[in-house]
Amino acid sequence: MTTKRCFPPVVDAHTRVLVLGSLPGEVSLAQSQYYAHKQNRFWHLMGDVLGVDLAGLDYDSRLATLRRHRVGLWDVVAEARRDGSLDSSIRDHQGNDLLGLIGTLPALRAIAFNGGTAARIGEKALGEHGDRHAILKLPSSSPAYTLAYAQKLIAWQAIRAWLD
Repeated sequence: MTTKRCFPPVVDAHTRVLVLGSLPGEVSLAQSQYYAHKQNRFWHLMGDVLGVDLAGLDYDSRLATLRRHRVGLWDVVAEARRDGSLDSSIRDHQGNDLLGLIGTLPALRAIAFNGGTAARIGEKALGEHGDRHAILKLPSSSPAYTLAYAQKLIAWQAIRAWLD
């Protein structure tokens, strides 16, 4: 198993919703981009939530649009051993300093976990501080989680309430 590391957070002082994944997959790591796998529905889901065609933008524009809409990105795992991209293959993980990051985000209102693994690891890391913000447990945007897109989108729409 090889060691994989996450990317830096995409946040600023205006971030209201922080979307936390688990750990970037192989395609994302190879391209140094969050959610780079073409079958991952993250950019489509967030685009539909925000009313913007994020999937049609280049990567830097996607990140700028998220920040403009007060959405931040990061992962709950700083590094771990993992072969492949499946969350079920994550071993010996070290968590990111979620509390440290959250402490730098004065406008933060909600933390949205992208998938069950992110929620499980992230909620443990937040501990008793997790009740200071709304917690949204969203179905994974990964193609490995086979829930229909329309059903995923219904859950992801909950993000909108925390952006206004």
